Amino acid sequence: MNTHDLLAFVAVVETGSIVAASARLNLTQPGVTRRIQNLEQMLGAQLLDRLSKPLKPTAAGYEAYEQGRRVLRMLEDLKSGVAKDGVVRGEFRLGITPYLSESGLTGPLDALRVEFPELAVRVVAGWSPHQLDRVGRNELDAAAICLPDGVTPPADLTGEDLGSQPVVFVVARDMKLPKTVGLAELSRMPWVINQDGCGFRNALKRHFDAEHLPFNVAVEALDSELRLSLVARGLGVGLVTPIALRQSPLRSKLKVVKTTDFNPAVRAWIVHRPPAGRLARPIKVFRDALDRELQALIRGPVSR
Repeated sequence: MNTHDLLAFVAVVETGSIVAASARLNLTQPGVTRRIQNLEQMLGAQLLDRLSKPLKPTAAGYEAYEQGRRVLRMLEDLKSGVAKDGVVRGEFRLGITPYLSESGLTGPLDALRVEFPELAVRVVAGWSPHQLDRVGRNELDAAAICLPDGVTPPADLTGEDLGSQPVVFVVARDMKLPKTVGLAELSRMPWVINQDGCGFRNALKRHFDAEHLPFNVAVEALDSELRLSLVARGLGVGLVTPIALRQSPLRSKLKVVKTTDFNPAVRAWIVHRPPAGRLARPIKVFRDALDRELQALIRGPVSR
């Protein structure tokens, strides 16, 4: 098997087009197409659905992609293992959930760049359930995620626990609402919350459903500051971590509402497929730096 052909196929699957893959690999588009055709001829199977936009792999293509990523990773491990200088090179595909990227991603990424200057780090943002799926399919090498406290990563992945932090309910500071309420009272209010796909939103809805309470979503928004600005204007109740609340310029316009019968929390994890191989050290450096960042932020005061 020609590894250049495999690299081209993997690039097309991950970018969704011949054009984007050619830019990533610094090849002409006909060159990428030829490499895909070579691989298909060698494997005896059609790997891409050429009628789909963006390009998607066929059933055989999905299998070839997963196995191919594993082969390429093993080759990278081999190169790093025999390199006389011991320098970690290649690509590190890192997923991160918005909860953690808002908490402080700059420091951990800087630590990676300083420790591994020849390692190309590619960061992919997304909700935790999606990031877990991508790690499981070898589309990501590792991911920093948040799961509702009590939920753990799948058993076939290595999960490193970074600790938990509470999630607090917030409303506009001038809203006439007691500081402590029951969940039933909150359920009668509209919600300003993450878009569908957020693991914690799903867990919250399941909790409401179990209590036979309504869950009225008024606004869906990905950006946390947009959500807090809408909550501050009285559009509903929102969810936020104490870290994000403390860092927000809108904190003086918000107040935390405690609940008597529900105390949600999220737990941060670093997940990757075992074994980590050449990326064991980069994963550890990122994990340790993110852990320090989170612990420093958690120790800070929360405005109420």
